[in-house]
Amino acid sequence: MPGACLLSALLAMLLSTSAWAATAMSAPAALAVAGSPTPFSSLLQVILGLAVVLGAIVGLAWLFRRMSGGMLGGSNRLRVVSGVLVGQREKVVIVELEGEWLVLGVTSHSVNLLTKMDRPPDAGSEIVQPGEPFARWLKAAMDKGRQKSEVVNK
Repeated sequence: MPGACLLSALLAMLLSTSAWAATAMSAPAALAVAGSPTPFSSLLQVILGLAVVLGAIVGLAWLFRRMSGGMLGGSNRLRVVSGVLVGQREKVVIVELEGEWLVLGVTSHSVNLLTKMDRPPDAGSEIVQPGEPFARWLKAAMDKGRQKSEVVNK
């Protein structure tokens, strides 16, 4: 009897395997007919995927901005008092940090503390404005070029 039990188990396994193989062989043909995407659905899928990726990028940028707090924005504790170029890529900058002036040597690879000193009492509280914005400079250069071309054309 133990042999008959083993034989019936093997026969059942063989039948179930052959049934599964027959189903697996016919399934790709059925999927190929029923699952072939139309060009419109493919385009819609690409557009929706792109919208999800762009939405994720915008959401992460917003979240990063919210979480970073004052790190990216201007801070009242730190301000640039003055700066001067001493080479092509080197400059000396005076930075005020909570009433103390830090003289920094700045290169393209590093920032070094040269000295610390107390804020002089006669120092004004005005902030050094950066140079003329590029847009204004470009407009002036374009206007100058137009004036020269008008003179040449006359």
